[in-house]
Amino acid sequence: MTTMEIKNPPDLICFTKVDLPHGWLGNMAPYPVEFDGLRWRTTEALFQALRFDDLAIREEIRNQPSPMSAKMVAKRHLQSDAVRVQPRSPEDLENMRLCLRLKLDCHSELQSLLVATENAVILEDASKRRGESARFWGCQLGEDGIWRGGNQLGLLWMELRDSVKK
Repeated sequence: MTTMEIKNPPDLICFTKVDLPHGWLGNMAPYPVEFDGLRWRTTEALFQALRFDDLAIREEIRNQPSPMSAKMVAKRHLQSDAVRVQPRSPEDLENMRLCLRLKLDCHSELQSLLVATENAVILEDASKRRGESARFWGCQLGEDGIWRGGNQLGLLWMELRDSVKK
């Protein structure tokens, strides 16, 4: 994983919880999406399910009442033979790109919100989370005031912003 360092960009948009400004950028935000003829409550549920070939596991994830419970069900199955896509792999990134695109396609108002971020740096604030996944998808603010992490989720949002602008 490539770690980036971001120090005091002129325009910075950080997102964490869904009820905070820009929370709609997070996968836990309550924006249902359609995929393969099925409705998914959140992009988090779909993203987690796409890691598995087993349709029973996918349905178990899809039927969870919250995005966090969907994530926990997926986590429980990550050590099984049913895993098709390894977390943080290139295919995992492609699945995230797909989920974010579907979110924008299903909710046109989010396209406007994304374009309104103009040229700001977008990052997921993972400062209160630990682990490799937090540093891969987001960034953590160091005591020195520098954001460090892979910021893959933010990079995908900025990529999609550029494509929506076109």
